[in-house]
Amino acid sequence: MKINTKIRYGLRAVIEIASSNDPGGVLQKDIAINQEISLKYLDSIISSLKLKGIISHAKGKGSGFKLTRKPEEITVYDVYTAFEPIVIVDCINDMGFCDRSKNCLSRDYWIELKNEYKEMLSRKTIAQIIERNDK
Repeated sequence: MKINTKIRYGLRAVIEIASSNDPGGVLQKDIAINQEISLKYLDSIISSLKLKGIISHAKGKGSGFKLTRKPEEITVYDVYTAFEPIVIVDCINDMGFCDRSKNCLSRDYWIELKNEYKEMLSRKTIAQIIERNDK
């Protein structure tokens, strides 16, 4: 399984925003510079994070971004699913994907793997990531 660039950069952007103590939030251009992400590409990442309700403007349009919840309340799973659902194999989410879905002996394993992956992502918070890097 490979984590796509939007998820990776999205996590970096959320960590940067969470690490800031500025009540005015973090400007998008500063995130782009500090994280070495093009402003154009970051724009779609910011849109997805706003749509998911992870970040918002600190003081309205034109201001910096802040988290909508405490870093302890935002998980890696939240960030991941801002960009795409967790898909281990297509037949789990779409029984019509394969004629064997109803009788497939490996299907339960893939469902279990997906659930364990989701649990793992849900256990790690943004605060824990920041705390680990501060040590």
